[in-house]
Amino acid sequence: MISRLELSIAWRYLRSRRGSRLLSFITVIAMGGVIVGVSALIVIMGVMNGLQTDLREKILVGSPDIRILNFGDELRINDWRATVDRVRAMPGVVAAAPFVLTEGLANVVGKSYSGGVSIVGIDPVGAPGPEVTSIRTKATMGDFRFESADGKSMGIVIGALLADRFSAYPGATLSIITPTSVTMDPITGLMMPHAIEFEVTGVFETGMYEYDNQYVFVDLGAGQRAAHLGSAVTGIEVRATDRWVAPALALAIADSLGYPYRTIDWQQQNLALFRALKLEKLGMAVILGLITLVAAFNIVGTLTMVVRDKQREIGILKAMGFKSASVRRVFMLQGAVIGSVGTTIGLALGLGIGLALGRWRLIPLDPAIYFIDHLPVRMEMLDIMAIAIASVAVAILATLHPAVHASRLYPVEAIRSE
Repeated sequence: MISRLELSIAWRYLRSRRGSRLLSFITVIAMGGVIVGVSALIVIMGVMNGLQTDLREKILVGSPDIRILNFGDELRINDWRATVDRVRAMPGVVAAAPFVLTEGLANVVGKSYSGGVSIVGIDPVGAPGPEVTSIRTKATMGDFRFESADGKSMGIVIGALLADRFSAYPGATLSIITPTSVTMDPITGLMMPHAIEFEVTGVFETGMYEYDNQYVFVDLGAGQRAAHLGSAVTGIEVRATDRWVAPALALAIADSLGYPYRTIDWQQQNLALFRALKLEKLGMAVILGLITLVAAFNIVGTLTMVVRDKQREIGILKAMGFKSASVRRVFMLQGAVIGSVGTTIGLALGLGIGLALGRWRLIPLDPAIYFIDHLPVRMEMLDIMAIAIASVAVAILATLHPAVHASRLYPVEAIRSE
């Protein structure tokens, strides 16, 4: 139990000399080390959490929790209707729908510029059942009904950056050539491409560069014709009740369907990216944790100097009956105060910087490189609590050596020392 006398002595040793109520310079320096370490950890962990969360959410705008594909060279599922019904009936599945995925070369009719695009065939808005992804809610112009002027559902919705690059907006005609649409002319023997024309009926924007600059969405039937799949589809996309149970659900679906089906969950689809982010977060935490360790050594040096400076006073106190345990608690209290105050200020400073970075987007990024246009920040309570507890614990542990050294001083030798 800590006594009022121990608290009074600890506070007196933290203050500067000559009766000043201000903290001593070395105490402020020790607190400063803790403040810098904690605030840096808070900001960096917030940035790493923000990168992971922002990238994950943007990726999952157009990428499902689970994809069901086929083994073999041909990525196609023929009996997909029966398979979709089976998957929808499984526990943990919220929605399931077919999709077509292929590549193509696109250009606006009447213009010479062309470029590669990723073509995704999906059910239009209003199809029965809940939607698997949220891409249909990202339309900034038009919608995902794919209703062209000729009434043949040959509409196409393209990414905002792609629309700017092609100068193609609702009403324009986009001509697309896919690898499967190239055939050999029986007379000349030359390879002849057959273009499919779509009417731009919408523009979407997700905030993720890859989607906005590369992807186009068409009606499922139009996608089947573009990929020359006939009545087959590339695969089936699935939404789980919780994306964190998607890996287990993917295994359950694969076991239930059996060969020739296989499943890929959202983490496997972007495995390299999320592993890199996780490793980077761990590396940054270790590196910045060294700052807190330096602050701990600073506390050791500070209290060692206090022990040396107050050696005579400690000897007098022990001669008057002050116990060794009380001496240890005095110096451990000083470390606790330095750690607690430094941690509190560091938390406030780190949270303030993090919130400012996130709210006002102070650090822009090149979306072509980082997939996102600004540095995101996401504060997680578990990280904040872990940093706070670790910081105070390190500060208290740093007091052990000087506290034990002070408690072992002999009264007579301590009083005689100068």
